[in-house]
Amino acid sequence: MHEQRFVSTSVDPFTKKLYDRPINRKYVLIERLGKGGFGVVYLARASFIDRSFLEEEARKYEAFQDAVGLPKVYWFGRHDDLRVMAFELLGPTLDDLFAYCGHRFSLKTTLMIADQILVRLEQLPSNAVIHRDIKPQNFLLGTGTNGNVIYVTDFGLADEYTISCAKAADKTPPRSRLVGTARFASIRGHQGQAQSPKDDLESLGYMIAFFLPGKLPWQGLQAHGRGEKNRVVMEEKMATSPEQLCEKLP
Repeated sequence: MHEQRFVSTSVDPFTKKLYDRPINRKYVLIERLGKGGFGVVYLARASFIDRSFLEEEARKYEAFQDAVGLPKVYWFGRHDDLRVMAFELLGPTLDDLFAYCGHRFSLKTTLMIADQILVRLEQLPSNAVIHRDIKPQNFLLGTGTNGNVIYVTDFGLADEYTISCAKAADKTPPRSRLVGTARFASIRGHQGQAQSPKDDLESLGYMIAFFLPGKLPWQGLQAHGRGEKNRVVMEEKMATSPEQLCEKLP
């Protein structure tokens, strides 16, 4: 004889709200077990919610509050059901500037950009951080008297980095998904392997090679779906030697 359990399909708005949002940010309701004259009993499970990406990003920004070329965070916190971060106003991205210049920078402009970004990337591991998403969209010019200063932003994919963390990560099986942006990601980023500061530098190398001719060898490859596109881009990167990548550069 099989026990049957009947669950009502109608859920009042208050109960639905409880199902949608963890109680005390920890307990998630699974089903209602019973109801009495003074209350309702639910089956629940403890849900250990990770910090939000925005909270982690705000924490990383705060570690660089006195550094040149990293935006100042004025406030981070909750507003109703939202997490909000307020930081200083910045100007256009390098991607915007690149488009404005006809999708090609001069050698002088490219080297001036590379000089500043190298300094920014040098600051990150000194604070135990790797960016993991180096691309023109994540570098912005300042405003006013800082109009010529390049700022590094978007630490949404950033990770903590120390030598001990790197050794431990090397023993972890790689994930099968891309970490970063396909056009500029390092090969290890494509492979889902643990990254280090050299991966940020590899991505910067792709940016420099992109700014002068305006195109990288793996742009425009045909593929079906994002996963397939990421795979063919990775394979093209692995097949392209540094000499081939730089053959059209000064």
